[in-house]
Amino acid sequence: MKIKTLIVDDETISRETLKSFICKYTPELSIVGEAENIIEAKKAIEMLQPQLIFLDVEMPYGNAFDLIESLANIDFQIVFVTAYSHYAVQALNLSASYYLLKPIAIDELIQAVQKVKEQINGTQQQVQTEILLQNIKSDNGEQRLVLPVLEGFEVVKTKDIILCKADGNYTEIIFSNNTKKIISKNLKFFENLLKGQQFMRIHKSYLVNLSEVSAYHKGKGGSVLLSNGTEVEVSANKKQELITFFN
Repeated sequence: MKIKTLIVDDETISRETLKSFICKYTPELSIVGEAENIIEAKKAIEMLQPQLIFLDVEMPYGNAFDLIESLANIDFQIVFVTAYSHYAVQALNLSASYYLLKPIAIDELIQAVQKVKEQINGTQQQVQTEILLQNIKSDNGEQRLVLPVLEGFEVVKTKDIILCKADGNYTEIIFSNNTKKIISKNLKFFENLLKGQQFMRIHKSYLVNLSEVSAYHKGKGGSVLLSNGTEVEVSANKKQELITFFN
């Protein structure tokens, strides 16, 4: 059975392009309707009950997040579509939400649809969306992060992360309560994800929460002592950036 799909975008050419790509490259989707603003979108969701929505972030009469807040229940998958905005993309990444950057690349569309198919009967979208809204509205640094784990996913506060340590294609995350998690993402992924969250890549193997640094010890690169008693090396080429931050 095909996945009932709604397209929400205020630009006619964007809707037409996406419809063309869907018909040609993702035939498992069935487009049941489209809308050009959040007022039309809410009516279409209630009437058509789609399983998947391609949702433009910025639209007239409010943005995608205004639409989501107005809905009593999120019982469909969402793929956000956005022109590049670092803040929006970071929030989407933290919540593990699916998104496509404009102009849409065909291979990324196919990947997003594949992920949706894997989750179509799950509850993850509701949690992702709730975390996304919390992060968008947060003004006190209480950002939350959805971590993929073997059993599904876990939601953590970014401020509770002390250290991210490279382990090949995996990352070991160490928390303030001294618990650890191994995540199947490399350290570069978390470096990009936590940029702007007071985290710094101080070494090829270490990404640290700067608010958890207790001391710096001199050396060629030196080392930092973290609040949990762990001491980690600083690369020589990162030494000045670290010292400048604390000065």
